Amino acid sequence: MSEAGLLSARISRLPVSSGVYLMKDAAGEVIYVGKAVSLRRRVRSYFSGRSQGFKTDLLVSNIADIDHIPTQSEAEALILEASLVRKLQPKYNIDLKDDKTYPYIHISADRFPLVTIERRSPAQEARSGATVKGRWFGPYTDPALIRDALALIRKIFPFRSCDPLAGKACLYHDIGLCPAPCTGQVTALEYRRTIKHIICVLEGERDKLYGELRAQMEGYARRQDFERAAQARDQLRAVGALYSSSPDVNYFKEAEQLERALALPRSPERIECIDISTTMGERAVGSLVAFVNGKPDKPNYRRFRIKEVRGMDDFKMVAEVVRRRYGRLQREGTPYPDLVMIDGGKGQLTAALGELNALGVTIPLISLAKREEEVYLPGRRGPVLLARDSLALKLLQRVRDEAHRFAVAYHRLLRARKVFE
Repeated sequence: MSEAGLLSARISRLPVSSGVYLMKDAAGEVIYVGKAVSLRRRVRSYFSGRSQGFKTDLLVSNIADIDHIPTQSEAEALILEASLVRKLQPKYNIDLKDDKTYPYIHISADRFPLVTIERRSPAQEARSGATVKGRWFGPYTDPALIRDALALIRKIFPFRSCDPLAGKACLYHDIGLCPAPCTGQVTALEYRRTIKHIICVLEGERDKLYGELRAQMEGYARRQDFERAAQARDQLRAVGALYSSSPDVNYFKEAEQLERALALPRSPERIECIDISTTMGERAVGSLVAFVNGKPDKPNYRRFRIKEVRGMDDFKMVAEVVRRRYGRLQREGTPYPDLVMIDGGKGQLTAALGELNALGVTIPLISLAKREEEVYLPGRRGPVLLARDSLALKLLQRVRDEAHRFAVAYHRLLRARKVFE
């Protein structure tokens, strides 16, 4: 097979998922590193036959082989791309490294390091006569995505952004994005441990980060410091979400907005939704769908044939499904979801809440009424109306619509079986 044929075959075997691609010359040297949401589609675009500018055409003419590193998310691909560019300094990435329009992440050398996004590179800082200190990461080719990625990292590992240190805790501390070193609420040692975790994320050292967080969690648990052990556990879960196949940056925006709008105790990672489907009380069924980090968790979908209710009583049907689902989780000792949503209005919410209270189970609970997309909360007389274009409402609609689809599909299946019989 010719060299072009080998290259074409290599491209056809690339996955359609996200990752980083490494283009090599005939000597096997990496000459370019890039990231992609779909590796196969992005790499194939280089060989479309159309001119893509002098620099890109020159790059393509020197490609003899292509390697790749798959990732589970676009944010992970972005971070890995930057670390490889810094490490390998490929020939066709060099111009990018000196371009002042691309951002860097800078971690200062202060006692409580400052984490910022800078437009000027370390080389430009040095040429201007400034003393270059601290750690630099980048350049990053997508300014908007690196801002979102850093905002996501900050939700997991809070850091200071004020310079100089303020004399009192600020709004960022109130919303959980800063540990408030200015008021002595975190020691320099604890803060530097957080910075170390951030560096692990930026350098793509996922396994090292997992190991350190797990050891930290177990250490706190042995010392019976359960509050900090729980914090380390939540960080471990959040890092898992960062590296999951979910659209993590977008999902965390949705979840954060939902948390604020509904005053939830935390951004929901796992959401379960219950819907009822029936025709005049015949063949009534309940469905439960689960979403994790904004994506369907289909292995944990559940279907319920209504057994205890006769006739048209949607409230009692909801109550039966809630009782059977969360009573079972209670008996098994299985963790509860972060949020339960009922497809319906105030009445369905009241029925579900009554069953949870009877079980002694406390889970954040809401209902979403279809006609006006009203959100009902326990203990609140009127509904919450989210903006029609809000990310929070779109998330709830996505989960609710999937629960409805799943319930209707099961109901149709039972009706078809009846006809066949």
